[in-house]
Amino acid sequence: MSSSAILPYPIEPIAELPIDDNLAKALLTSISEYGEQLQGRRIWLACSGGRDSLALAALCVQLHWQGKLPFLPQLLHVNHGLQADSAIWAAHVANWAKAQKIPCTILQAHVNGHDEQAARQARYDVMRAQLNQDDVLLLAHHADDQAETVLMRLIQGAGVNGLSGMQPWRVQTQDAHRIILWRPWLIVQRASISSYAKRLKLPYIDDPTNDGGDNVRSGLRRDIMPVLAKYNPNVIDNIARSAQLLSDAQLTVKAQAAEDLKQTEVISLQIPSAQRVLNIDKLQKLPLYRQRQLLHHWLGQDEPLPPAKQLVDNVFSLSQRDDHDHQTKLFWQGRKQSYTIRRYRQQLYRLSNDWLAWLKIPFIEQTQTLLDLTVADKADSESFSMTLRSDDTFAWHVQIVPNDVTRLLESDKDKVEITFAPLDRNQRVQTALASRPQSGKKLYQTLGIPSWMRESLVVVSVTLINKESSENELLENDCPIEQPILLLSPLENWVLDGAKRLTNTVNNFYSIDRAIKSHLILHSSF
Repeated sequence: MSSSAILPYPIEPIAELPIDDNLAKALLTSISEYGEQLQGRRIWLACSGGRDSLALAALCVQLHWQGKLPFLPQLLHVNHGLQADSAIWAAHVANWAKAQKIPCTILQAHVNGHDEQAARQARYDVMRAQLNQDDVLLLAHHADDQAETVLMRLIQGAGVNGLSGMQPWRVQTQDAHRIILWRPWLIVQRASISSYAKRLKLPYIDDPTNDGGDNVRSGLRRDIMPVLAKYNPNVIDNIARSAQLLSDAQLTVKAQAAEDLKQTEVISLQIPSAQRVLNIDKLQKLPLYRQRQLLHHWLGQDEPLPPAKQLVDNVFSLSQRDDHDHQTKLFWQGRKQSYTIRRYRQQLYRLSNDWLAWLKIPFIEQTQTLLDLTVADKADSESFSMTLRSDDTFAWHVQIVPNDVTRLLESDKDKVEITFAPLDRNQRVQTALASRPQSGKKLYQTLGIPSWMRESLVVVSVTLINKESSENELLENDCPIEQPILLLSPLENWVLDGAKRLTNTVNNFYSIDRAIKSHLILHSSF
């Protein structure tokens, strides 16, 4: 079987053929720059069988044979079946690799769609699945690819980050799976690779769809780049240099935004990936351009692709409002998750929709008796945990130290029941620092509870009971002492006035929230 797209050169060993010095210098310089990061990692080479990737594979074979390359990458070829000859191309790459004595793995991919973007995503997905944690994927992108990428992003209205183009070394994380994309040839022009492939008579695959002009990149390559080269023959190198300068500028902008974020984020309310919170008062003290850069950085946390400029503009406008409308919602469909951006008072919230859905899970009242758990010879620090709400993404637990609870209450009762119940909107509770009980909207306003958190408030009450009371019914004159002592949310807690009534000292009063601790856990799959 054969394919007209494969150049009609025989498959022969190339290890001892002449090396291209410029291509070798670019690769070896990159190895020197990233040598420490490469140490001990498994290295794969994405090989479509086309000119660029086959040339890079050939150079690796030659340099390794000469003892100049300390590793020999494993080739990865993806057969996504979009062309009639896809299976022939896969077999050709495997045969060429066998002749060069370089390992090669053929992967099968299913493409959801028929365009180049869908095929590209399918290739990356199946290669990512093949790679282990911290493996390196070597890519043959070159200066012409970089120039096309920058122009594509320019006409799409990209900012500094997008115009910095592809990075020579990029750590890519998805669902806690981390790989490295390594592009050592971004300073090498396509013409140099073509000359090298011609000298070696590489039987590469010349895919006719690459220059078909049916997508933006191929159209730029065919129609625009030749015109630009007439104005300046060095256009490819110049654009690549501009991308490098913009990459340096982006690092400066990112560092400033990260520093600004440290000064403006509300640390106590942060839940990585689920809830990010900014202090608007601190945000507005920054110059306007830094406010916009900070919002861009803040919104894009946890996502591989940055937010659109329109979203940043809308969030900026939301942060500048001086009314009391807390109903506005902005939505963003990220690559990993979907988000809702809201404002409550002087705070901006970026909330994942998974988190918002979790907050709506009903909470069921629970009661725990501390009598049998409190034993004199147990260590004071011994504790137990109760789950208040849980699903596949989050778990809300409360940690109780029984000895500390009973000691703080300083009661002559023999049994303590502790109850966790959802706060009813009409229930009146009084925080320790308030002058009177409050309920409903007034309580939410006093405590600063945004609307999406109001169904996740839990009242902790204690009931003190004498041991003479029957197990199911109290004696006639033995009235239990029942007091609400804490109000809990997944992220905050408030000591209630009832705790002050049951404890004798200020120190005991403020220690209740340490004897009963609420904490939120994010499952690793989130």
